[in-house]
Amino acid sequence: LALVALISAFGSSFQYGYNVSVINSPAPYMQDFYNQTYFSRHGVPMDGGFQTLLWSLTVSMFPLGGLFGSLMVWPLVNNCGRKGTLLINNLFSIAAAILMGTSELAKTFEVIILSRVIMGIYAGLASNVVPMFLGEISPKNLRGAIGVVPQLFITLGILVAQILGLNIILGNAEGWPVLLGLTGIPSLIQLLILPFFPESPRYLLIQKGNEEQARRALQRLRDWDDVDDEIEEMRQEDRSEKEEGHFSVLSLCTFRGLRWQLISIIVMMMGQQLSGINGVFYYADRIFLSAGVDNNNVQYVTVSIGAINVVMTLLAVLIVESLGRRILLLAGFGLCCASCAVLTLALNLQTTVSWMSYLSIVCVIVYIIGHAIGASPIPFVMITEMFLQSSRPAAFMVGGSVHWLCNFTVGLVFLYMEAGLGPYSFLIFCAICLATMVYIFFIVPETKNKTFMEINKIMAKRNKVEIQ
Repeated sequence: LALVALISAFGSSFQYGYNVSVINSPAPYMQDFYNQTYFSRHGVPMDGGFQTLLWSLTVSMFPLGGLFGSLMVWPLVNNCGRKGTLLINNLFSIAAAILMGTSELAKTFEVIILSRVIMGIYAGLASNVVPMFLGEISPKNLRGAIGVVPQLFITLGILVAQILGLNIILGNAEGWPVLLGLTGIPSLIQLLILPFFPESPRYLLIQKGNEEQARRALQRLRDWDDVDDEIEEMRQEDRSEKEEGHFSVLSLCTFRGLRWQLISIIVMMMGQQLSGINGVFYYADRIFLSAGVDNNNVQYVTVSIGAINVVMTLLAVLIVESLGRRILLLAGFGLCCASCAVLTLALNLQTTVSWMSYLSIVCVIVYIIGHAIGASPIPFVMITEMFLQSSRPAAFMVGGSVHWLCNFTVGLVFLYMEAGLGPYSFLIFCAICLATMVYIFFIVPETKNKTFMEINKIMAKRNKVEIQ
């Protein structure tokens, strides 16, 4: 179980994080390459506006690809299985890595933009399929901890990209193609190792109807022979769902018995992305500069923030089973809400009060801690737990699409928001965090240590439906 979790998270989630962060450090050198390529083709330098457009495309094609990837989740996991989808997905990553790594030799910047779309599709699939796969193969007492592992590897990917992107390593004029191309290595490792591990037993029994294979997979994952209780629980789930059949996205959206589950994941996913995490990372460098950090050292401070992110997500893995999901969600969004409010104040007063710039650094760190323990990892765990086998792929497709659409929107709108509102843009994030927190407090149940059927019964009362 531990090996499957590590291989699937390292081969998939790690690269999602890596590609979120990888183009930040070498941006000036990549823009120079765009310029030189254009000049060698046309004999005139690139227009400033056109260069800004190309760079915006390079950045924003990744979340747009993520949206396309999310739309492929439902057909792929139902037809190829969870493990099969992860294996097929590696081909996207390896292809994109080869294209990005050779783009400078080929003297083409269009290939980088295309590769960012392909990497986005890869990340869109990975960010949904890995939590689904790990949630289905975990026993109920470890489901939360193992469900947070993909997020831990996303933060590790961000940190590794920040470290390798330092000027002294690969974040320079010669090293950036290697930095972009390295993303294929984890995929290659996963492609070679994952076939030797079992497929999700729930998929084998409920969707494929093969109890013998499901039993063998469970015995390997649990390392003991007596798995009758879990098989019986899956059979119960199977019988309960026989009347409903498999859900498409449309039938999921119109089915009364899953109404509050669907609203809950949409609210949590919107809260996760619209709470301003991208804005805080964007502002971080400027906040540190205003606090007197030397320009050459800002990149090291950014790496240390990435390290805090990893450590706090690791803490979430360790405490999610003892404290529960609800507490971490409420604490996470609460910390984000409070730090956005104080950050607005600190940024407005830092020209008049000398110590305010240090307070703004503290706010950034508190915000990242809040996001790492609750807002980032737990919503994906909740999608796995709030839906049964027949509706889970469609639920991940909806949740994933909302996640990437909001990510894309923040990336597109934040620069305009920042230009128009300045520091007050964090008040909007503060309000979104508060609204999400209130919703979770009143609607979202605790799912710790419960079977999928027990969670379904809790939600059935809220949906005012009877469960067979």
